[in-house]
Amino acid sequence: MKTNLSDLSLTAIAPIVWGSTYLVTTQFLPGFSPMTVAMLRALPAGLLLLVIMRQLPAGIWWLRAFVLGALNISIFLTMLFVAAYRLPGGVAGTVLSAQPLIVVFLAAVLLSGRLRPLTVLAALIGMGGVALLVLTPNASLDAIGIAAGLAGATSMALGSILARKWQPPVSPLTFTAWQLTSGGLLLLPVVLFVDRAIPVPTVSNLLGLVWLGLIGAAVTYALWFRGIGRLAPSVVSSLLFLSPLTAVLLGWVFLGQTLSILQITGIALVVGSIWLSQRAND
Repeated sequence: MKTNLSDLSLTAIAPIVWGSTYLVTTQFLPGFSPMTVAMLRALPAGLLLLVIMRQLPAGIWWLRAFVLGALNISIFLTMLFVAAYRLPGGVAGTVLSAQPLIVVFLAAVLLSGRLRPLTVLAALIGMGGVALLVLTPNASLDAIGIAAGLAGATSMALGSILARKWQPPVSPLTFTAWQLTSGGLLLLPVVLFVDRAIPVPTVSNLLGLVWLGLIGAAVTYALWFRGIGRLAPSVVSSLLFLSPLTAVLLGWVFLGQTLSILQITGIALVVGSIWLSQRAND
């Protein structure tokens, strides 16, 4: 399957923007719990897109919208935050970077695709690059945290494969609206039960939520699901390595964090893995 450069570039915008989540959350939303941020990121953006697109699911797509919303939004974010709470950031990031590798095997089973050794190698190289980027020598392990990270990676990997397999009969924006709304609605009772009260947002909080919701959810998920429909699953999933890469680079630029030789090597491996994955599918 020949990879179109414009499709690849547009799809890559999504994980690059997602890489800003840590910076925006810590700098603009310090008083909010991660689960509240996840719900506020998904639900308002989804409802806004529904109002704009004016198209609800029909028939079997009601069920599929909630299944995909749960896999790509609710379950993924819940497991992500469980992993983030129980693991050091580097360990959590490395565990979650297994998603492209999981996609490779799920695509072979669910989409009857051919398992390409070069694609598997590219995913392993990318995981190694992420490990060099974010893993610290004194990182500790936690069985529940690792299990949650793998569950989150598997959830979004399965959601991506099913989105490709089902091929929605609507535009990427409408498809995004369905998933963000259903995923946000599934998160709402969890937030109300766990957090009970949402802080009154300041101007700074609102700016952070606008970025995470409108840009980091509505726009980026639309580009992501567009890419899922046009590119090979392994190529799309390999772009997820750009998220931790972006987070590290933003920390270097805006937070004064340093880049070690190992991290620079990790950057080279991440870029190389994306190139290799694209070559494997040409």
